[in-house]
Amino acid sequence: MIPAFGIAAFAAAGPLAPWRFERREVGASDVQIQILYCGICHSDLHTVRGEWGPCPYPQVPGHEIVGRVSAVGQAVTKWQVGDLVGVGCMVDSCRQCDPCQQGVEQYCDNGMTGTYGGTEKETGRPTQGGYSSVIVVHEDFVLRVPANLDPAAVAPLLCAGITTWSPLRTWKVGPGSRVGVVGIGGLGHMAVKLASALGAHVVVLTTSPSKADDARRLGAHEVLVSREKAVMKPLRNSLDLIIDTVGTPHDLEGEMQLLRLDGTLVLLGGSPEPHPAPGAFTFIMKRRRLAGSLIGGIKETQEMLDFCGQHGITADIELISAATVNEAYERMLRADVRYRFVIDLQTLSAPVA
Repeated sequence: MIPAFGIAAFAAAGPLAPWRFERREVGASDVQIQILYCGICHSDLHTVRGEWGPCPYPQVPGHEIVGRVSAVGQAVTKWQVGDLVGVGCMVDSCRQCDPCQQGVEQYCDNGMTGTYGGTEKETGRPTQGGYSSVIVVHEDFVLRVPANLDPAAVAPLLCAGITTWSPLRTWKVGPGSRVGVVGIGGLGHMAVKLASALGAHVVVLTTSPSKADDARRLGAHEVLVSREKAVMKPLRNSLDLIIDTVGTPHDLEGEMQLLRLDGTLVLLGGSPEPHPAPGAFTFIMKRRRLAGSLIGGIKETQEMLDFCGQHGITADIELISAATVNEAYERMLRADVRYRFVIDLQTLSAPVA
């Protein structure tokens, strides 16, 4: 086994703390990665606090990983020692079902293997995430990081980037598209950057007037404060796609009314409680759709990274030391981050035995 150390949750309540553990040996098709940076996603907090179901403790969170290849298995053909690579939200899938065969492994009929909180096929042990020194991943679930981008600011692309890119591509956003983005946080700020780079007219809907100037800086063409219904009225029947990134229950009826004929509202935020449902005629009268979307497959994620490399797109981050993760969690709960915390794992010290 490979010695590792990281920052783990030991219970649903209480702070994260240093932890020594072991990674599996590098198999024939595996890649060992020295982790340099890992983003902090709101789903990390939900998971370790048991808000999305039982969590196997101790649990090392983190699924926005950038690092360098430090060893490869004898059958590995895609990667070499020294390559700058990324690992996102999944590290395996069954590879046999229809979704896996179609390249959308995130929808694996048998359940994808999460980067943390899943179960390793090789060992039967819980997977452990990227708030750690090293990780071992099958070569097919490793991604190439564009060399021209800041690797720390690339890390959030492995979740926030692909989570917003996938619906933009699924609904064929491009020049002439009108896209609404609800919420300007980790996901929302990436949705604005990517939709704008694809050539869409981007309208941001936010409850925070203080974020208006920032939304325009990110690439928004219009910013509307969604609490003000009079301001929203002229936007009715005008948007092709709305990407809703808000992770708490809220009224979807008003958003649905902004969609034009055949428009789609896509939910990305994992609200633990149901949203109030829009009325039937809201759908019927304009053939509108309400949908959801989950990260992206490996091929699509690499496409997103390559696009970001070509357009110079990264996340807006605050780089923090490993010792301040608990403080970052508290600030994240207060929405006191613009727009993603990223841990510099080079500041991670091995815990005392």
